[in-house]
Amino acid sequence: MGIFTRVRDIISANINAMLEKAEDPEKMIKLMIQEMEDTLVEIKASCAGAMATKKKVQRLLDESVARADDWGAKAQVAVDKGREDLAREALVEKRRYRERADALERELAECDALVNQYQDDILQLEEKLGTAREKQRILVQRHIRAERKKRAERGIRRLDTSDAFIRFEQFENRIERMEAEAELVNFGRKSALADEFAHLEGDEEIEKELDALKASTGKKTKESAQEKRAAKGDD
Repeated sequence: MGIFTRVRDIISANINAMLEKAEDPEKMIKLMIQEMEDTLVEIKASCAGAMATKKKVQRLLDESVARADDWGAKAQVAVDKGREDLAREALVEKRRYRERADALERELAECDALVNQYQDDILQLEEKLGTAREKQRILVQRHIRAERKKRAERGIRRLDTSDAFIRFEQFENRIERMEAEAELVNFGRKSALADEFAHLEGDEEIEKELDALKASTGKKTKESAQEKRAAKGDD
């Protein structure tokens, strides 16, 4: 495959579509970047060679034009000196260098077009390479985040099923049982004490009621005695 064919294929390639179809996108983008970098090195070398050829052709063109002008001047001198034979030979040389200059001009135009094409392809290839590297950076970051999430989930699952977690639950249950037992230690005492106070309060009410009865009975006895004394006085 020629350099231009590879460049055209790379530039026209749809990176997103290729990555979506790839079984291993990271490996695919890595290979694509390597291909782009290799092609870029090759095309830059070719461009440098074309630029060197262009300079050489330009130098040869300038020499041919100068030689054609020189032979034209010599033909004029020969004519001035009456040497038509020499003038004719000088004009033949002038035409030969002129034809060579015309060929070099066409070659120079081709070299110029080739250099321009190389330079345009280099710019497009570098842009495509930049896009591919950005895709690679995003894929690498996604891969790192996925790996971290995977490790975290594995750690959570290990924690859920580990002996340490089971022992922690057992220890927590034991503490809760100890707390419950502590609450029950004084449960009976508190109940007995409350009953005793309630009994005392009940006794106090009975005493008050008894005092009230005594007072009522004493009042009635006094009133009865007073009535008896009053009755005797009437007799």
